[in-house]
Amino acid sequence: MILASNGQSTIVRTERGLTISGTRITLYDVMDYLTAGYPSKLIREKLSLSDNQVDAALSYIDTHRAQVEAEYQEVLQIAEDSRQYWEERNREHFARLAAMPPKPGQEAIRGDSSHTNPKRI
Repeated sequence: MILASNGQSTIVRTERGLTISGTRITLYDVMDYLTAGYPSKLIREKLSLSDNQVDAALSYIDTHRAQVEAEYQEVLQIAEDSRQYWEERNREHFARLAAMPPKPGQEAIRGDSSHTNPKRI
């Protein structure tokens, strides 16, 4: 763990994984921005972190690169598995919804021009 100047851990392990102390932000959130090429200043702004918190996160990632990267890959795989599961589970439901005719007056909302009656001015 990385210690702040006051002697308290800045990076802690929670049930969510490696987390910035006092936040719900994980190092995997930081990794998302790092892998997308964001500079530390923009990561700080996007995640509403202090300079010290970002510095501690980046330092921890640099020091423990292999461990953090392995955990990050696991997090990405779990997210992808979850996305695929829900996409498959909802595929039939969304197909049924798309096949339903629009309720009267909602044609424009659904972008269904076949049922609209254009008004002449």
